[in-house]
Order: sequence, then structure tokens, then C-alpha cells
Amino acid sequence: QVQLVESGGGLVQAGGSLRLSCTASGRTISSYAMGWFRQAPGKDREFVGAINWNGASTSYADSVKGRFTISRDNAKNTVYLQVNSLKPEDTAVYFCAARPYHIVAMTTAYDYWGQGTQVTVSS
Repeated sequence: QVQLVESGGGLVQAGGSLRLSCTASGRTISSYAMGWFRQAPGKDREFVGAINWNGASTSYADSVKGRFTISRDNAKNTVYLQVNSLKPEDTAVYFCAARPYHIVAMTTAYDYWGQGTQVTVSS
């Protein structure tokens, strides 16, 4: 079992930045691809981006490409989501998730999920 805990969310003005963290416990995440998803009120959970097991490959949703960056530190069992140039439409609960090795953009492909961290962007 892998337990995931997100942190780093908060209230930020449009144009601002945050760094979200996802720290795992229970087992090492070095063989897991790690995804970030978000869910706004009244909307489905959507793919934000993901990083493969060794950090060699990343993938992003078009809506965040060029603004968000995912990285990982397997020694710390932690994955990061750097979010820059935030927009009000980025307001959502952000979740991290884990699946074996390779990136998939679908929520159903992930085995483990955190509880989420709220990001609110004011205009």
C-alpha cells in the first residue's frame, strides 16, 4: 500500500505561484508513475500532468502546459507540482496519484490517491 499526502495549496492572486508537494509513505514510489489531477466544484476530476517512474518523461494537459512543472525526488519519496502564472480557472482541489511505471492520463488507471490540497486563485 502507498499512502499519499498532498501539501502546499493555498490562496493566491492571479499570476502567482505555488509549489505543491506529494509525499508518499508505506513503500517507495521509485517504481511508480505519479500523476497530478484536479477537481473544481461541480466538475469531473481532470488530468493535470504526470511523471514517469524515473523522471525521464513528463506529460501535461494543454491547459497547463508551459505554466506547470512536475518533478520528483525518489530519495525523499516526494513529487512536486510547480504551478506558475496561476489563473482563476486553476482553482480546484489538487490530487496526486500513483500507478506502476508509466504515464497514463486517465483517473481510472491510478491505484493510489491522496486526499487533495485546495488551490484557490483570486482575480
